Amino acid sequence: MAVAGFVCFLTGCATTSQSYSCGETECGYASWYGSENGHSTSSGETFNPRQFTAAHRHLPFGTIVRVTNRSNGQSVEVRINDRGPWTGGGRIIDVSSAAADALHMKSAGIVPVEVQIVHLGSQKDQKNG
Repeated sequence: MAVAGFVCFLTGCATTSQSYSCGETECGYASWYGSENGHSTSSGETFNPRQFTAAHRHLPFGTIVRVTNRSNGQSVEVRINDRGPWTGGGRIIDVSSAAADALHMKSAGIVPVEVQIVHLGSQKDQKNG
């Protein structure tokens, strides 16, 4: 299935709905953010660019996802604690600076990724989503 200009072969990479399950995958693009240390995230946490966290439009807060950079195979697990990305271009997740370092994506800025749900967070903790 062609998604955002590239092809996902490994697990099918279905576009997910608002009903999620562990093991489910989504393909698209990731960007990173990290210069706003101390701002409040959508979950109410204080943002720390040195933590392995990320922003996703709909996944419940506390959800753990494995993000794999499809350009180089590097993977990292991050916890969803913020909302976004809000711009187009096929972006499905914004990762923290620490996660971007682990994914070796900082120089590129935006990279093709596969996002797989490892542990689903609690719906009761969800805000703005």
